Order: sequence, then structure tokens, then C-alpha cells
Amino acid sequence: MSILVIAEHDNSSLKAETLKTVNAAQKIGGDITLLVAGYNCQNAVDAASKVNGVSKVLACDNAAYEHQLAENVSLLVTELAADYEHILATALTTGKNFMPRVAALLDVSQISDIIDVESSDTFVRPIYAGNAIATVQSLDSKKVITVRTTGFDAVATDGNAEVVTLDTVTDAGTSSHVSDELTVSERPDLGAASVVISGGRGMQNGDNFKLLDGIADKLGAAIGASRAAVDAGFVPNDMQVGQTGKIVAPDLYIAVGISGAIQHLAGMKDSKVIVAINKDPEAPIFQVADYGIVTDLFDALPELESKL
Repeated sequence: MSILVIAEHDNSSLKAETLKTVNAAQKIGGDITLLVAGYNCQNAVDAASKVNGVSKVLACDNAAYEHQLAENVSLLVTELAADYEHILATALTTGKNFMPRVAALLDVSQISDIIDVESSDTFVRPIYAGNAIATVQSLDSKKVITVRTTGFDAVATDGNAEVVTLDTVTDAGTSSHVSDELTVSERPDLGAASVVISGGRGMQNGDNFKLLDGIADKLGAAIGASRAAVDAGFVPNDMQVGQTGKIVAPDLYIAVGISGAIQHLAGMKDSKVIVAINKDPEAPIFQVADYGIVTDLFDALPELESKL
């Protein structure tokens, strides 16, 4: 059995989620190949060759793949698919962009957001915003799978895989990259942070999010937000945690002024320890919290920061 994992990277380094996707591939069982498609991405290829459990790295270095445009990457993956029974990608923005195209081109059903593997054809995934867990069996000859990496631990980076350079270029010519608008922050990336503190509608306005800064600095935390806070214009949408935002599972998640709608819980309830601060004792967030503080957040935050 052979498995193709498409690496998430920024052309210079692998994203930690790739190591977790390889873990999912190991649970399926079989020979694992890691595809690195990018431009001037030798550093990412070198990192990929060290991923434990990977037997071969396919390096496809061409300007057509610099920004991992879905139209180009999906054609590349489909061309390579003949040699593999399973094709895996991380359920992040890039993977969610091109994998449905791969499934359509191969005329198979995509299995999305798996959180566990039962066998080579049976997988576990959340449905209904995480309120139910479905075990699904695929009878397709090729399994096209996206992996919710919060369900898997990262594999080690002590491997020594063979690197094979591909000359394949699949430029669809139907799309082009215009520009990147990146949020620059000294804080950890929200999806990879071990500590996350998030604010909700209870923060009342964007200026009050500054109350989270001191705590985040002392804990080395990333700052997130609920959809209600984003929709109200308090903070930009790249801070959103939830079903339609980023899925996080840090060691510590602190929810401040967040009621706990199921869409938000779907994005953070796998966190190891959850602390909720809310003045409403009936708030749904307390049903998943390990520790709850029923008080006004404007009293609790300065005190919490001073204690830290």
C-alpha cells in the first residue's frame, strides 16, 4: 500500500501540521511518500527528508508552484495519483483549496477533516460542528483525505528519506497570484501556539482586546477571537477560532467573554485545558471548561495579569 502526503510549507520550512499529517498516514499503514511542491524550496525539501516514517520525498521546484495555487497543484497531484492508494493533505487553507479538485479530477469522494484512523478504508471525522463523530468507510479505489491535525501528534524528524527531483510542470494558466497580505506578529501562530487566549463579544470593542496583550505576553500565548467579535469588527478575521475559523488544540485555552456557541466550541474543545471567564454562569462555554471564573472580565483580566 502506498500513500502520498502533500507537504504544507512556505518554501523555506515545513509547517508543523505536516508532521501530524504523516502521523495519520502511518496509522493507515504503508509506504509513505512526501510531496514538496514549491519554488526555491530546497530548505523545505531538506526538512521533509528528515521526517520520520517517510521513505521518499518528491521535490517539484518550479515557479508554477510558488504560491501553491489550487489549479496547478491539483493537476500535479492528479498526475502522480496513479501510483498511490491514499492521498493525504492537511486540512488547512492550502489543502482545503486544492484537495476537492483532486477528488473531482479522480472522480472519487473526499473524506474531510479526519481525526482518527480505524483501518486503511475506515476513518473518524466530526460532523454537525463536532456535536457528533462519524465513522466512515470509503469503497473508492483511491482515498482522498484531509487531516484535522489537532487529532494527531507530530512525528519525529530523525528520518533519512530518499529525495527524487521531478521535472513535472502543470501550469493550468487559469489563475495567478496577485499579492499576500500577511499579519506580522511577534506572537506565536494561532494554529501552532501551545497557549491561546481568545476574546468574544463580551470584550465590547476592539480597544479592549489590549487587555489580553499583557497576559498573552507573559504566557507566550497567541490571541484569538470568536466569530461574534470578528463580525462586530473588533479584530481581523485571521484571529477567528471556530468552525469557520481556525481549529486549535493548545495545551491551554483561555476563553474571555465568549458565550460558547457550538461553532466556536468546534474549533477549540480539543484543547488540553480550557479556562473560561464569563459573567453569565449559564454560558455554554462552562460545559467544556476545566476551570470557570464567573465574574466580570474587566475585573478578572487585570487581576490575572498582576498575579502572573
